[in-house]
Amino acid sequence: MDKKVVVTASGLKALEEELEMLKTVRRKEVSEKIRVARGYGDLSENSEYDEAKNEQAIVEARIADLEVMLKNVVILDENEIVKDVISLGSLVKVYDEDFEEELEYTIVGSTEADIDLGKISDESPVGKALIGKKVGEVAEAILPGGDIAKFKVLSIG
Repeated sequence: MDKKVVVTASGLKALEEELEMLKTVRRKEVSEKIRVARGYGDLSENSEYDEAKNEQAIVEARIADLEVMLKNVVILDENEIVKDVISLGSLVKVYDEDFEEELEYTIVGSTEADIDLGKISDESPVGKALIGKKVGEVAEAILPGGDIAKFKVLSIG
């Protein structure tokens, strides 16, 4: 059985838009590149053709991934997010004890994670450590390099 994909309503819309763009725009672009590259002659030594075929494989793989995700999507009801314990969908303010700074994160499913926007996955080391914590508690996350980061929970929104 495929894994359930938890997303917000806006995350679902983004996945649907990406799938539509890949199916309508990118497929046509790649198909045109292949057609042009075929015109260059001998396909055995045609790097443009090989590159276009690789690009086609990447686009088709992403389309397949998105279709599976959308079949298994569960929309997070933002009205059901509890405010006293960190869970999927929580907006949290934490104090990073190592860097002595306040940070704000939204805990999201892995498909919506974007650190530049302050969205961290519930499957990431920091996200996993924060899930279930309450205001005043300290979450310890084991980072990929093996270091341990400590985050004190300041607020949950």
